Formats: sequence, C-alpha cells, structure tokens
Amino acid sequence: MEELIRTNDLVIISFVEALLKEADIDYFVADQAMSALEGMVGAFPRRVLIDADDADRARRLIADAGLGHELRPAPKAGREA
Repeated sequence: MEELIRTNDLVIISFVEALLKEADIDYFVADQAMSALEGMVGAFPRRVLIDADDADRARRLIADAGLGHELRPAPKAGREA
C-alpha cells in the first residue's frame, strides 16, 4: 500500500474517496478510529492508502482534480512505502 493523502480535512477525504470510487480504484482510509478517539481535535490525521499498482493513475486523478498540493511524496524507485 502507498500513502496518497494525509489530512485532517474531512471534506478532502470525502472528495478523494468519491474520485477514487468513480475511477474504480480500491483504497483504504486509515486512522479513522484514532481520529474518533481523540475527539476530532486534529492530532491524528487520516490517511488514504492505495495499492502501489494504482498509484500513478490515482495521483494523476487527484492532481487533475486540483488537489495535487495534498498528495504525499511518491516513494523513491526501488523502495516500498
């Protein structure tokens, strides 16, 4: 799995989920339970994770939607995230 986005902004998370779902790209939103436990004060951002095989397509999709600034750096070649 590769981290695509890390944010406390629930609107961004929802938008990214909708984009990925529409493009038929599987994803997982990590740290939802931690965010709920800490009372939504923002100490633990949520992370959108995707399969490394879908990473390039997902990154293009997010950038084309105007959220390129939210993308996490891509892992270096030859190294897994």
